[in-house]
Amino acid sequence: MPIDDLTAFAPDFAWGAATSAYQVEGAVAEDGRAPSIWDAFCRVPGAIAGGDTGDTACDHYHRWPADIALMAELGLRAYRFSIAWPRVLPAGGGPVNAAGLAFYDRLVDALLAAGIEPHPTLYHWDLPQALQDRGGWPSRDTAERFAEYASVVAAALGDRVTSWATLNEPVCAAWIGHLQGTMAPGVADIRAAVPAAYHLLLAHGLGVQAVRAAAPGARVGIVNLLTDCEPGGAGEADAAAARREDGHHNRWWLDPIHGRGLPADMIEVYGVEPPVRPGDLEAIAAPLDWLGVNYYRRSVTVADPGGPPPHTRQITPAGTPRTGMDWEIHPDRLAKILVRVTEDYAPRSIMVTENGAAYADTVAPGGAVHDAERAAYLEAHLSACASAIRAGVPLDGYFAWSLLDNFEWAYGYAQRFGLVHVDFATQERRVKDSGRRYAEIIRAHRDLRARPLAARSLE
Repeated sequence: MPIDDLTAFAPDFAWGAATSAYQVEGAVAEDGRAPSIWDAFCRVPGAIAGGDTGDTACDHYHRWPADIALMAELGLRAYRFSIAWPRVLPAGGGPVNAAGLAFYDRLVDALLAAGIEPHPTLYHWDLPQALQDRGGWPSRDTAERFAEYASVVAAALGDRVTSWATLNEPVCAAWIGHLQGTMAPGVADIRAAVPAAYHLLLAHGLGVQAVRAAAPGARVGIVNLLTDCEPGGAGEADAAAARREDGHHNRWWLDPIHGRGLPADMIEVYGVEPPVRPGDLEAIAAPLDWLGVNYYRRSVTVADPGGPPPHTRQITPAGTPRTGMDWEIHPDRLAKILVRVTEDYAPRSIMVTENGAAYADTVAPGGAVHDAERAAYLEAHLSACASAIRAGVPLDGYFAWSLLDNFEWAYGYAQRFGLVHVDFATQERRVKDSGRRYAEIIRAHRDLRARPLAARSLE
C-alpha cells in the first residue's frame, strides 16, 4: 500500500486476523465438549463437499501456542476468534464444563502475553445439538440460554477481555441455515426461519446485557455480513428485488439493533409474524460500543417470483475479476458499505471483522506459497478502508479472514482463505506471501506512526 494510504489509520488501529472455533479447533469430542449442530450436519450425506468434517480441522485446540507464535511473527495486534458454546456448556445451559472454559482461559492469557488483544465472538454458528433437539433458534429458550452462556464466559474472561462480539453473521445462521437449508441445521422453511432470525436478534440483545453485567466496562458489539445490493436489470422488478435483498441481508439486522424495530416491509414479504414480546425490541436495541462489518462481495439481484422469500436471485455478471469461489472482487463496495452504515446508523466505532479471498493455493518447491492474487486483494481492500476513514467512517480495526486455511463450512477443505497455508494431512503451517505482505503493511504503519510528525509531513 502507498504510504499516503497508511496515514489514514490511527496509531492504535487494530491490525488483526480472524478464525472461528468449529473451523479451526478440532478436538470435537475432547475434554467434555458435546456435539454441535455442525457436527450433526457434517454427517448428512452430501451436505459438505468431499464429505469433510471439522473433527480435526487445523487442530488448533492442541496447536494454539504455535499459532500464537505465527500471529506474533505476522505482527498482529489483535486476534478475533470464537468460543465454542458446546465446549463451555455442553447441554446449552446448566453445568459449566471447566475443562472447556479453561482452554479459552489459557488462550487469552497467552495472547495477552504476546501483546495481541483478544477479540472473542460468543456465537459463530456452533449451537449445542442439545439445544437444537429442544427446538433450536426457532425457540425463544435458545435466546435465553445464550444469555446464560454469555454470562458464564464473560465472568470467566472479562477481567482480561475488553472487546466482545455477541453473534457472527446471524444472517447466515437464520436464512442459510433455516430457509435455504444449505448450512446447519439444514432446515428450509420460512416458518422456522423468521422466528430463528428474530431469536438470534433477541439473543444478541440479551447477550449484551449479560456481558455488561458480568464484566462492567466491556465493549460489546455484533458482527454482521453486509453487502451492497444492486439490481441485475434495468426494470422495476429487479429494482424492487434489490430493495428486498437489502432488507433481507442488511436492514433486517441493522435496523433493530439501532432502535428502528424490525423492517415492516420484510415482515410483509416473509408472510410470518415474528414472535415479539413486550420489552424485546428495547433489549435488542441495547446501545453498541462497536459494530462489526464482514464484507466479501456485492449482490447483483434479479427478481425470482417463484423462489422462496424474499423472491430474489443472485447473478454474477461477466467481465469482473473473481476469487477462486467465483465471488466478484469489488473493493470499492467495501468503502461504500462503510460510508452507508456510518451515515444511516452512526455507530460509535466500526471494525471490519472479516474480509478475504479464497484461491487454489499450491506449495512451491522449497515450501513457499506464492498467492499474489490474495495479496493484491488485501491491499485493494485496505486502500478502500483508508478511503472510508477519510470520508468520516470511525474505522478502528481490520481482521483479515482468515489467519489459517480451515474448514470452510459446506465447502469443506476445498477453499483456502488463509494468510497461513495448512497441510491438513500433516498440520504443517507455512506463511503465504499474502501473510508476509500483511506483516509488511502492519510494520510500515507502526514505523510510520513512530516517526515524528514533522518528518512524516515531508514525505
